[in-house]
Amino acid sequence: MPVSSAPVSTLSRWRPLLGAVLLLATLAGCASRASALDSDEREFDGQRFHVVSIDLTRQHLSLHWRNPDDGRPYGSIDVLQQWGTRHGKRLLFAANAGIYDHRGAPLGLYVEGGHTLVPLNRARGNPAAGNFSLQPNGVFAVYADGRAAVRTTEAFRADRRPAALATQSGPMLVIDGQLNAQFVDDSASLKWRSGVCATSPTRVVFAVSETPVNFHTFARLFRDGLGCRDALYLDGSISQFYVDGEGYSGAPSFMLKPYAGIFAVFGDS
Repeated sequence: MPVSSAPVSTLSRWRPLLGAVLLLATLAGCASRASALDSDEREFDGQRFHVVSIDLTRQHLSLHWRNPDDGRPYGSIDVLQQWGTRHGKRLLFAANAGIYDHRGAPLGLYVEGGHTLVPLNRARGNPAAGNFSLQPNGVFAVYADGRAAVRTTEAFRADRRPAALATQSGPMLVIDGQLNAQFVDDSASLKWRSGVCATSPTRVVFAVSETPVNFHTFARLFRDGLGCRDALYLDGSISQFYVDGEGYSGAPSFMLKPYAGIFAVFGDS
């Protein structure tokens, strides 16, 4: 008995539609992963910056210092990424956190997973000894209710709200819409620089310079280019960002030293 050709004919008719459905599913998956982060290269005042915006209602921002498997500091974004891969997590974004001391520990407040690992540092040292001592310094925090803010150190202390994650660094770049009065517009102190602000309680914006800039230009990027009323400097010449599918930006690799804390957004592998 001859074999009917009807199933083959039916499959042939449906094949283009099936292909289109598969293509749309693939594109939707890519779009879903891409929508995790708003990553953008932009120019401001003749300088180039990499800006990453995170919607805290859709993405989980976390801080990482020591590997819970062995207690050792991650030290680098590469090592954190490898840890994520072993645990079925895909690293979508990473950036080094605040300034650290000669022992490789955060110099100021450090809260990870709701636990305060380093207390708030209210010391006022010699500004010549480091950027952390430039006043006012401040804290970037995501609170237990999922809302984020950048506050001066004293304002954060007075608020007494529990944080899910926090890093203290300095100096503040922008305070209540005003540039830090310590900054000089024609300063010759040029470095790669990274910083953070919250443009709303649920949207966090990170920026790193692609070339060395001074504090004044970097602060104006946050205020005038990104619309931040309060912004915090994170670190200088060792600062890098990693974005999935884009690689690294910021300081060149030969400038890097081990990090004491790393911001991250993970997705499923």
